[in-house]
Amino acid sequence: MPLGTLDRTPPPFFRQGPSARTKLAFFAALALFLMVADARFKVVEPLRTALAVALLPAQRIMAVPVALWDEAGSYLQGLQGTRAAEREARMRLAAQSERALRTEQLAAENAALRALLGLRPALTVRAQPAEVLYEAADPYSRKVFIDRGTAQGVAAGSPVINEAGVLGQVTHAYALTAEVTLLTDKDAAIPVLNTRTQQLAAAFGANAAPGGMELRFSSANADVQVGDLLHTSGLDGVYPPGLPVARVVGVQRRVESGFARVALTPVANPDGVRQVLVLQPLSAQLPARPPEPAPAGRPVKPARRAGAAP
Repeated sequence: MPLGTLDRTPPPFFRQGPSARTKLAFFAALALFLMVADARFKVVEPLRTALAVALLPAQRIMAVPVALWDEAGSYLQGLQGTRAAEREARMRLAAQSERALRTEQLAAENAALRALLGLRPALTVRAQPAEVLYEAADPYSRKVFIDRGTAQGVAAGSPVINEAGVLGQVTHAYALTAEVTLLTDKDAAIPVLNTRTQQLAAAFGANAAPGGMELRFSSANADVQVGDLLHTSGLDGVYPPGLPVARVVGVQRRVESGFARVALTPVANPDGVRQVLVLQPLSAQLPARPPEPAPAGRPVKPARRAGAAP
């Protein structure tokens, strides 16, 4: 019998149901129908909700090992971070304790030397806390307003500082508020002392400078280096001496000019500051200035006695 005449169809006993193509077409049509029905009539939503409620305990149980693993890792990392922070805090505390002891010793030596030389005691600076209310509306100035005024004893010229250093100076004092001109303002100026070279200079606000301040009137061959720290000199009778003001961030020496361009950045960042301290000006504790001598060639009239005839 030729092979082409053989019947290749399986007998009824071995038949497996519909063909693969029929199954594919049926399930594709069923999936498409369920998708359309769910999108239009939400017929599968109750079934989905019931399955989610039924499988929720199983999901919670299966998520327990993952949560425990994550919590254990976070606990170990937090423990290591806490120990490192504790070690760093202990080191800082030891350094601060050593610095406090040296400060107390230096203060005692200073008082003894002043008593030995017959000098007057060092001036004590009174301070009161204040809070920044808002910035000035002028976009071309750097000024803020604080919640202390003349009613609290704040006067024009009072220095304003924070924990980092000098922020500015009170320029206008009102009844309950005061205007503070920051060091980076174009009209601000402060006498400074270079802690490395002990040279006196004047720092001015300059918005166009890289750091917001600049050291003017410095000769081209002045000993100024990047990183020098500038403190208040105390010679102006306003700022107490020794307060950090700014740090040198750039020095440009020009051959054709007799002055160097020194860029500064304030130590106390004025952006985002909230709490400040308002100091009493040193001029309130210093003795009055002597009267200026009369010009040469002009006689000084004697003081008139009380009750004398003109």
